[in-house]
Amino acid sequence: MRSLVLEEKNRLALRSIEIDEPLGPHDVRIDIHTVGICGSDVHYFLHGSIGPFVVKAPMVLGHEASGTISEVGELVTHLSPGDRVCMEPGIPDPNSRATRLGIYNLDPAVRFWATPPVHGCLRPSVVHPAAFTFRVPDNITFAEAAMVEPLAVGLHAATKAAIEPGDVAVVMGAGPIGLVTVMSALAAGASTVVVSDVQQPKLDIARALGAVVAVDLTHQDLASVVAEVTDGWGADVVLEASGNARAAESAFDPLRPGGRVVYIGMPGAPIAYDVVKASVKEARVEHVFRYAHMYPRALALMASRKIDVRPLITDVFGFEDSVQAFHFAANMPSGSVKAQIVL
Repeated sequence: MRSLVLEEKNRLALRSIEIDEPLGPHDVRIDIHTVGICGSDVHYFLHGSIGPFVVKAPMVLGHEASGTISEVGELVTHLSPGDRVCMEPGIPDPNSRATRLGIYNLDPAVRFWATPPVHGCLRPSVVHPAAFTFRVPDNITFAEAAMVEPLAVGLHAATKAAIEPGDVAVVMGAGPIGLVTVMSALAAGASTVVVSDVQQPKLDIARALGAVVAVDLTHQDLASVVAEVTDGWGADVVLEASGNARAAESAFDPLRPGGRVVYIGMPGAPIAYDVVKASVKEARVEHVFRYAHMYPRALALMASRKIDVRPLITDVFGFEDSVQAFHFAANMPSGSVKAQIVL
């Protein structure tokens, strides 16, 4: 089928590729409608690898997707042809210890779309387990449904942070993951979210999301602003979503004593982790790797409009312009957040 194929680092092609995907009894076949371009897709395009995951053969990109079911396996009873759905892209081994413990996102054998050697979903159709396919509420568009995947990361982070009503949260980074983390923190009950970044247009988008204090790091100091907001006490929660090494190293600076830090972004190299600074505040530190059990929560919050991802969808391309879309995403202007491809 005609797909967007990463041939090798820095070389994309929209071409036919043969993918053998028989429909099993517990599977569904989905006609893809919308696919979001994730930072990881762009990273594979530009660098050919992410950590130990190396592209060694042509690979179809894309993992943030929505579509319509065209066929169901003989044992699937909760989904039907014609259902509008979004799909959780990581499929774990159902018999693994991680899966049995409920932390299936940490299963070392998980097969995740567009993570070598697994093909992604920027193609006309996919076969996917029904258990990881979710019906989309009627008031949610295909474009919004394709945003469930990044939103799940933010919700997982907010859950890890154990945000309580009235908490003051800090989100470092106003990119796509930072902004869905802002939404998730507010939905979890944070009274104020302080967001930091170096791009003013993204901070403007963050400010429009609700009770947000935007910090432009080009001329403001994050810890000082948080001190002003909290009368010198510090934030209850700090969520590092930028992946910037300097930001990650400074995560304890705006934190209150006894607060929580959640690392979401992944710096490109090891960082200087100040154990003493964390210890004197008895900081609780959590880490996020993708998500688990978040798709139903994300869809429920979106359907109720307690979370509205529509302002984050800033750029849309047709399938025939997929290569152009990736070049755009690789050099995205500061006023853009999420680019999507419609098939």
